[in-house]
Amino acid sequence: MQSANILLTVSTTLGTGNEKCEDDLMSPTPGDYMAVAARELRETSSTKEQALNIMREWIQKNHDIRNVRQDDNFLLRFLRYKKYSIPMAQQTLLKYLSLRKYYPECFTNLDYEEPNVAEILNSGYIVVSPVRDNKGRRVIVYNISKFNANKFTCWDMCRVHIVVYESLLDDPVDQIMGFTHVGEGTGVTAAHVTAWNPSDFGRMLKWGEQSLPMRQKDFHLVNIPPALKYIIDFAVSKVSTKMAQRLNIHTNLKQLHKNLNVACLPTSYGGPLQLQDMISYTRQLLSYQKKKLLALDDMEILSTRGITSSRNRPIIKDGTVSIEGSFRKLDID
Repeated sequence: MQSANILLTVSTTLGTGNEKCEDDLMSPTPGDYMAVAARELRETSSTKEQALNIMREWIQKNHDIRNVRQDDNFLLRFLRYKKYSIPMAQQTLLKYLSLRKYYPECFTNLDYEEPNVAEILNSGYIVVSPVRDNKGRRVIVYNISKFNANKFTCWDMCRVHIVVYESLLDDPVDQIMGFTHVGEGTGVTAAHVTAWNPSDFGRMLKWGEQSLPMRQKDFHLVNIPPALKYIIDFAVSKVSTKMAQRLNIHTNLKQLHKNLNVACLPTSYGGPLQLQDMISYTRQLLSYQKKKLLALDDMEILSTRGITSSRNRPIIKDGTVSIEGSFRKLDID
């Protein structure tokens, strides 16, 4: 009953795809999140205006990129992510465009209605909670057992993640408050693990952290089988120390609930929300952003010479990213 009441409240604020999606439940007030922007990101109206002007001028004069969005929301993703260090924001933007170019199977045609993407979304593998955590952060919930690893590839999985992430990144509240991710390991099979090879998996983790302008604040994992811990250790080795320290592994749901607001969780995690309602909410969010996501394909990077360091960039052979190694030696109980 609580889930129905929550989604009834949310549905009154969601558009049909042609209107703007308004605030979700427990969303911080403008005063709250602007206070966080000032305290954590050094953002003021003056610095924001000046930084936006500098970013636009740099884009317009940069012959290595083409058709890059110059609206406030897009540029603020990078400025806020790098706490208004303009050189670092520019580098992140270049790396973002480079990542999109090197992994087109993940970053182009981000249509939530494309058959594979739609089927994965409808399964409930990844959903956005209509309730934020008690720190005002957007909560993204993963149900790995819902992902059909015998039918879909790692690139299908990655693409669905990017569709969701890109759909949220224009929200100023999300840009400022950041994201909390929650995943559960029950139902993981060998097919889930062997869908990825170490080279691509590690590369996506490392370059994703450096290129996607998301303030990743917390990762909560629960009920992780022993074989999956190897993958987690590998993932931790590929990200920054700061990011690794934000990973929280819980042995059971009771421990998870001590660290995360239960109200933002589905029933499978011991929360009040029905998964189907969360799927519907997620699809409405994605519907509103569909045109913007498809238009991202207009942006181009013509040369990566402006990126400060190109070490460990994906290797291109015959126009495709090279693939090396596998996780096939792992045993899944």
